Amino acid sequence: MPTELPEVPVSSEQHLRRRAVLVAPGSDERKAGKALASAADEVVLDLEDAVTAAQKGAARELVAPLVREHGATRTVSVRINGRGTPWFEDDLRACAALGDALASIVIPKVESADDLVEADRILGESTVPVQALIETPAGVQRIDEIVAGSRVAGVIIGYADLGASLGRARTAAPEHWLYVQDRVLHAARAAGVQAIDGPFLGIADDDAFRHSAQWVSDLGFDGKWVIHPAQITSAAAAFTPTDDQVDAARKVLTALEEAENRGAGAAQLDGQMLDEAVAVAARRTLSKIGA
Repeated sequence: MPTELPEVPVSSEQHLRRRAVLVAPGSDERKAGKALASAADEVVLDLEDAVTAAQKGAARELVAPLVREHGATRTVSVRINGRGTPWFEDDLRACAALGDALASIVIPKVESADDLVEADRILGESTVPVQALIETPAGVQRIDEIVAGSRVAGVIIGYADLGASLGRARTAAPEHWLYVQDRVLHAARAAGVQAIDGPFLGIADDDAFRHSAQWVSDLGFDGKWVIHPAQITSAAAAFTPTDDQVDAARKVLTALEEAENRGAGAAQLDGQMLDEAVAVAARRTLSKIGA
């Protein structure tokens, strides 16, 4: 099992790294602080599921200074309460006031473009991106219009609520979610936004968790939410290319560049023809390490 995370630089011209995204309750300063000190690529401070109705306002006030303090040096996002709740508008206005310190706003239970249009209206001139959490069958059905939103930087699958809506067992294997995963992934790729897998419904860094992370990595997802710091290292490792994969990608691009410089119409490497599809895969591999 991996013991440490590789250093991955972040370029302002590329997507933020979201290999391992740790979610922490916005109402608990100790847990939020521990999350912000972790090795997660992104920390999402939660104002929704992890916070009782009586604590919503206090959590919002607690999260704001944490974002301002840590947002300049690491990726910090906030999951707000959804459209139709009494806290939606106040949450959005508080997030807009955080400016560039906030990496994104995670909007839960997005079911249509209308949810994002309403959020955009409230955010006004703020340029903060949003991530859409897909947690209902309606959200899956309308994923194409959702990812087309002008502020959308990524989409996340929320298995707990989606599974409850479908009547699917919480113990369902990752393979049982293939239709939803492929549907979300295809839409995200067509729109040029990130596809993030939602949390595994367990807190242990065990074989079941690592299998779920590797499964969606192999499908093509960019990262995964985790709900316990113990899962960060394995999640990040699942979405980080190995040294051999990085070397192979660099060799592919070098061979293609050399062929172009020679004016050759085709390139070969180790007895195999190289084409643009191979080049795209190589570039994606290198993008995962910030190259």
